[in-house]
Amino acid sequence: MSVSADAGRRRIEELLRENEERIFKRWLKIAGSPSGGHTGHTGRADTADRLQELYQALQGAFADSGDLSDLRGLLAELSRTRARQGFTPTETAVMVFGLKEALYESVEDDGSPEALRGFIWFSRVIDDLGLLTMENYATAREKVIIDQAEQLLELSTPVVKLWDGIVAVPLVGTLDSARTQVVMEKLLQTLVDTGSEHAVIDITGVPAVDTQVAQHLLKTVVAARLMGAECVISGIRPQIAHTIVTLGIEFGDIVTKSSLADALAHALRESGVEFVSRKTRVAVRTEEG
Repeated sequence: MSVSADAGRRRIEELLRENEERIFKRWLKIAGSPSGGHTGHTGRADTADRLQELYQALQGAFADSGDLSDLRGLLAELSRTRARQGFTPTETAVMVFGLKEALYESVEDDGSPEALRGFIWFSRVIDDLGLLTMENYATAREKVIIDQAEQLLELSTPVVKLWDGIVAVPLVGTLDSARTQVVMEKLLQTLVDTGSEHAVIDITGVPAVDTQVAQHLLKTVVAARLMGAECVISGIRPQIAHTIVTLGIEFGDIVTKSSLADALAHALRESGVEFVSRKTRVAVRTEEG
């Protein structure tokens, strides 16, 4: 670093110490503005604590030969926390970049060449820290989205018990490879937990069945058979039946039904359950009477 650059850096460090209260208040105001963060009492108090911690870490880094490792760690944790809390990228970025604007007022009042040169150096430091913050925010936000997608996937593939020895998997939406894996795992685990020997896979809520979807269904049925359970596929609507025939998809010996009720009735019969119509019983009793 040249002599002039070193002098500029020292002047910035002095301004940060001498005008700490003024700079910090201005920074807090910027970070707590409607475009910069939450304005509620709890949000502002938390923002003030965060900024105070960052300000002290920044001063400590400058005093320690410019070692920013601790400050980088604080910013990384801040980014992850704010991503999980639902803060926007702008709100997160302003907490870092706002310090430049807060410091510039003191630099402008000072007016010395050293302060102006030092501000250029300081701006580069803050820009680097801001980019680090956004990278960590993006990574954390992506993880949040992935976790939420997995949770939604779990919720969208329930396995319910319809009768003793009979479970059902009502499918709604597109059936892709990832979802097929979840369906298969949940179905097989439920078969083990309940000791069921029959499963109904209902595709009434699946908008379309193509070759890929059919293959996913067949894999699920084969996996269930390996566990000793037989599957019935229900929800075969006319348009789906037409598509299956047109594509030449073969379900082999897999039983298919048009409705969940028909599939349940089939599974009950296969389980040895006999149905007696209530009307039939009344008629028989009348004849006997």
